[in-house]
Amino acid sequence: MIIDERMSAFIDSLDSGNPAWLNEIEKFALETQVPIIRRSMQSLLKFLLKFTKPKSILEVGTAIGFSALLMSEYAPRDCHITTIEKYEKRIPIAKENFRKAGREDRITLLEGDATEILRELEGTYDVIFMDAAKGQYIHFLPDILRLLAPGGLLISDNVLQDGDIIESRFAVTRRNRTIHARMREYLYELKHHPELETVILPVGDGVTLSTKKEESTVTQNR
Repeated sequence: MIIDERMSAFIDSLDSGNPAWLNEIEKFALETQVPIIRRSMQSLLKFLLKFTKPKSILEVGTAIGFSALLMSEYAPRDCHITTIEKYEKRIPIAKENFRKAGREDRITLLEGDATEILRELEGTYDVIFMDAAKGQYIHFLPDILRLLAPGGLLISDNVLQDGDIIESRFAVTRRNRTIHARMREYLYELKHHPELETVILPVGDGVTLSTKKEESTVTQNR
């Protein structure tokens, strides 16, 4: 836990909750050990969507569709969500969840490797939600920046690795050292990139909020 577990539970207990159909998907995910966004991240995401009122959202990492459906519930009704997933076993479940929720017209699921799909996407998105393989965030970033609209919001989840991010690489298990190094690089890049203004928050397993500066602001800062 990044923050005290009792404090986190208390804050989560104050949340107004989600519709019953979303709760059922969350319950299924927890029972089948499918990773989904934590309660504190859900609260933050709902607030950000109500505040920014995006017309287009790009999500990297669909899993079984819980976060895409949560965003479709709390974003404006005319907002369209494009979400990317490569794990074949989860794609049919996500599609069925979208169908049952009646959100097939508001959510487009792109199947395949995010690195390849992001490279082919065109246009821009008001909000981009990163919740895929943590070691790939740094590799996704060039295309993510290209696709993020000026003034848009990039939300990156699970960036503090349950607190391991502050540890020496030698204190991290060998199999996690590459992810550890890449996430540190990603966080540094977000905080120092001339096109971005970023804040790192100890919410859930850590989240970054990055806004893309307007072109005139970027030019002035160079």
